[in-house]
Amino acid sequence: MADIDLLHCAQLLREQQVTIAFAESATAGRIMSEFALAPDSGSFLKGGLVCYDACIKEDVLGVPAGLIDTYTPESAEVTEAITRGLSRIIPADIHIGITGLTTPGGSETPEKPVGTMFVQGIVKGATPVFAERRTFSGTPEEIILQTVHLVLGLLSGYLKVNGDAW
Repeated sequence: MADIDLLHCAQLLREQQVTIAFAESATAGRIMSEFALAPDSGSFLKGGLVCYDACIKEDVLGVPAGLIDTYTPESAEVTEAITRGLSRIIPADIHIGITGLTTPGGSETPEKPVGTMFVQGIVKGATPVFAERRTFSGTPEEIILQTVHLVLGLLSGYLKVNGDAW
């Protein structure tokens, strides 16, 4: 884990007095646990939800079953839906949702192979501020760590550009 990226991102959150929450599927809480290690994380980290199974996405986050059936649990559409669902249950300035395929046995296809990850960020329940689909390679842990770095980069980039907006 590149602590310097995490520490810089946490510093931006603290300086801008911005709070954050996560809905994590494929990363299973790894991103939130990394943020919990940052100094004074209690000042910006509100919490999160691991929604690995589709029933949690549906029952807790309010994702319609039809959306999951149409697009699969690992998709941009479902990632946006879990992010919006999270914004209704955990108050925060920024909500980030993550789905994807770290191992075989999900909805992988030749067009969406194992390693495909989806990340969505929204501010105060509004329009997405970033939405990324990336395909990583490696072991499941390497895919998750690459996704952590992606989230750190997207979040840091957004905070650098929009630091005066709070």
